[in-house]
Parts: sequence; C-alpha cells; structure tokens
Amino acid sequence: QVQLVESGGGLVQAGGSLRLSCAASQGSFGTGRTGWFRQAPGKGREFVGYISRSGSTTLYADSVKGRFTISRDNAKNMVYLQMISLKPEDTAVYYCAARSKPYTDQMRYDIWGQGTQVTVSS
Repeated sequence: QVQLVESGGGLVQAGGSLRLSCAASQGSFGTGRTGWFRQAPGKGREFVGYISRSGSTTLYADSVKGRFTISRDNAKNMVYLQMISLKPEDTAVYYCAARSKPYTDQMRYDIWGQGTQVTVSS
C-alpha cells in the first residue's frame, strides 16, 4: 500500500511563499492523478488541485488559481505544491492524496497523507 508523507508547512506572512512536498513510499502514487486538498479549522475539506500522472495536466480550484502550482518528479516519487502570494484564508492543513484504482469518480481519492499545517499571518 502506498503511503504519502507531506512536508514543508509552516508559518508565513501574508504575501509570502511556501513549497509543500508529498513523498510516496513503496513506489508510485497509485494510479492516475495526485491531488492536493486542504482543511481549515471548522471547515470541510477543500479541493486545491491535481496533477496527472505524467504531469502534463493540472487543474486548480478558483480560490488558488494563479497563485498555486502543482508539479511532480516521478523519478523521485515526489509531488509539490508551490504557493505564492499567500493569504490568511489559505491557512489550513494541507493533504496530498492519491488513487489506488482508476475510479470513474474523478474526485475519489483513497490514499491520504497525514497533512502539513500552513499558517498565514496577516
């Protein structure tokens, strides 16, 4: 079973940048796309974006479009989330997620990391 481990979170001032990393143990990131999600205190989990297995396709939520970039290095079994122009409302625990099977539901992810905290101060 693939395990995902996020890192790179921390405290940053508004307008700052962070790069989150997601490492996959025991091989690749399952099948298909790898997603990033976040959960702010008292709120539900929110989709941030995904990257296809090849890295040729990305999709972002409107709330982060133009500020966040997802990339991957399949040779290193790593996926990254580069975040710039951070806002206090970006404060959340960030999770990477993968799919163990090619589910028809494109938003179904069944492999999750433990999350990494990102706090943006105003």
